[in-house]
Amino acid sequence: MKADVAILGAGIIGAQAAVQLAERGLKVVLVDPGPPGGEQAASFGNAAWLSSHSVTPPSAPGIWKQVPKWLRDPLGPLSVRPAYLPKALPWLLRYVAAGSTEQKLRKVAAELRTLLKDAPSLHEEIAARAGVPELINARSGLMHVYPDRAGYDADGLGWRIRRELGIVCDEIEGPELARCQPDLAKTYTFAVNVPEAGQCLDPGAYCAALVRFAQTLGARIIAARATGFRSENGRLLAVETSQGEIACDAAVIACGARSTALAGKAGDHVPLESERGYHVTVEGGANLPGPTTSVMVSDRKVVISRLAGGIRCAGQVEIASPDAAPDWRRAEIMRTHLAAVFPDLDTGDARVWLGLRPSTPDGKPVIARARGIRGVVHCFGHGHVGLVSSARSGRLAAQLVAGYAPEIDLSPFSAARFRS
Repeated sequence: MKADVAILGAGIIGAQAAVQLAERGLKVVLVDPGPPGGEQAASFGNAAWLSSHSVTPPSAPGIWKQVPKWLRDPLGPLSVRPAYLPKALPWLLRYVAAGSTEQKLRKVAAELRTLLKDAPSLHEEIAARAGVPELINARSGLMHVYPDRAGYDADGLGWRIRRELGIVCDEIEGPELARCQPDLAKTYTFAVNVPEAGQCLDPGAYCAALVRFAQTLGARIIAARATGFRSENGRLLAVETSQGEIACDAAVIACGARSTALAGKAGDHVPLESERGYHVTVEGGANLPGPTTSVMVSDRKVVISRLAGGIRCAGQVEIASPDAAPDWRRAEIMRTHLAAVFPDLDTGDARVWLGLRPSTPDGKPVIARARGIRGVVHCFGHGHVGLVSSARSGRLAAQLVAGYAPEIDLSPFSAARFRS
């Protein structure tokens, strides 16, 4: 089989890249063992918000003081499988260091803003081209809710940084919050609304629709797992897969949490960890009690969204091997949070799910040409901003493959930052 470019991974990042490259007239092959948008993929089960304001890394100054408390709390936002801790410890230490000072936080935020700015509009445009405009609401806004103003003040640094970057953040209190979110538990009395952010109404369906659109433009999809590369004199000749070789001039590594090994074979070591995330979804129509627009619940570290098919609660982090069996108690924690935040919602029949976030310790993806093989492009490690950043990330991957100047400075997203 021969192609101009093989895209390794048909999740939301690979799907966006496939559309961009196919629209440029290149012969594209998507390689993934699972169906696009299927339940096996992180793209299926994310929190569904297009949070263009998610510019601060998950780490923050002083976070190391909170980690022991989180680990002791059965409802806490972070758990680590004890047997996996020795392997995860170097990543965890880099994670803590990435946000250890205000200066580092501001630097990462400014860099991520270049990737996320205008993201809802980018998704709106591509969804329209793909024939699924109803799956994107680019003007829904997103809301962060707090028990009180004191909780908001504790997060003050992050909000100051956002405002300095030009992000509008509207404060809402008391009766106004109750009017905006009538089903929200009365224990929440303060909120910040971010008007520029948006929402995807069905992330799995969106990913699948983009792949179908790329196929109408000539892209092909192969149900296989990419295993390596064949090169000569440092130049890519073919991608090796479980179903044989694909001769190609270029390849994009977009395998999410499974990208580490392929990146290594292309010459770059990237400290990628699978932040295992659980969700629960109460299925039903528009009459279900729940949020009027997506909410980030500050004290519980979860996002609750109203989707086309029901109410979803997603978030939190479990550090464990990508192949470890699910700990469905973590999903039950999500159910507990959902019931507490929207007490009129019946969560008894909620569906549970587990997926793998591909996360770097500094919260920034790797979008760059590979060091070891010409023609290979990295586009993975998007962590908590995979969906929102995917539209621009796909464009950037296409620009690197096609030899165009990237539309933003990609030096902050180079794999070289991990070589020290």
